Amino acid sequence: MWDWRAIAPLGPCGHTEPPAGQPQAVCPRKFKAAIMRFWTACPAFSTIYFLLIIFVISTIFHCHQRLALVPAPWAHPARVVLAPKHLPREGVWTINSKGRLGNQMGQYATLYALAKMNGRPAFIPAQMHSMLAPIFKITLPVLHSTMASRIQWQDYYLLDWMEEQYRHIPGEYVRLMGYPCSWTFYHHLRDEILQEFTLHDHVRREAQWFLQQLQTRRTRRATFVGVHVRRGDYVRVMPRVWKGVLADRSYLQRALDWFRTRYHTTIFVVTSDDMAWCRQNINSSLGDVVFAGNGLQGSPAKDFALLTQCNHTIITIGTFGIWAAYLTGGNTIYLANFTLPNSPFHAVFKPKAAFLPEWVGIAADLG
Repeated sequence: MWDWRAIAPLGPCGHTEPPAGQPQAVCPRKFKAAIMRFWTACPAFSTIYFLLIIFVISTIFHCHQRLALVPAPWAHPARVVLAPKHLPREGVWTINSKGRLGNQMGQYATLYALAKMNGRPAFIPAQMHSMLAPIFKITLPVLHSTMASRIQWQDYYLLDWMEEQYRHIPGEYVRLMGYPCSWTFYHHLRDEILQEFTLHDHVRREAQWFLQQLQTRRTRRATFVGVHVRRGDYVRVMPRVWKGVLADRSYLQRALDWFRTRYHTTIFVVTSDDMAWCRQNINSSLGDVVFAGNGLQGSPAKDFALLTQCNHTIITIGTFGIWAAYLTGGNTIYLANFTLPNSPFHAVFKPKAAFLPEWVGIAADLG
């Protein structure tokens, strides 16, 4: 098919002439002039692109500042305080967020108990929420870091155990300080603390699935005993700073035998930050020891969940194991008398305040 535009003569404006009988086109000189004035007045395209990037980045930054950090979609929803108008009239109590999982669990539980004891609202730092919320169904609201920086806090330092004066702490805007991890703060609220530290369903199911796989290999119903061996930095700190020792092969053998004499079919589920040491020093020849821990301090959920889904617990030192035993219930064996009488550790640690009275201690070998 022929196109008339291919053979039509050019008109006065440089356009092709239409076929005979069609109206003559008029050259749009005014329209062209308007377009030229528009492009002269407009900024360059690169300038527009640069301003668009600045706008997008500033919007993202603003949203990040306004929203509390929720580390994972399964984290329990929390109310977040962003502005002074959202603060309770009774003031705000919070606590420092320091250390790893066991430390922050102790800080959370202590804040929960002391705030309730003193009739004050409790709010946790965003960093604590980021640590605990992916693992537990915690409920305390979050104080956004931007808001926290605007408050004139009264810092109140705590010992690692409950004192009578903590029942009457003055102040409306109090920030509790320290590394408290003692049942003497919160044991009277045990049911509530257990509820706060309820595992998320997917974390609990993964741990239970692992234990069920171990059970299917046994003909009789097994009793699971979680074993946590803490080493890490304590290998250096305990003898040099605190004049003490860590759990050794002998202690672990005696702890395992304590359960073997009381239960017919036991399975010991071992977790540690030094699994290689455990494999070399825990006797697994009887076929009842499973080295299950991944040893990753940065992602402790798996090890912690495994321990809490067992029936009983063997612990060495450290708040991680103490909390695992506290949440598990059942029988607990712990390492006792692991420091010399003149150890400076006694100034910051009281065994009677750390270990429940019903737990069974096996003395360490200080020789």
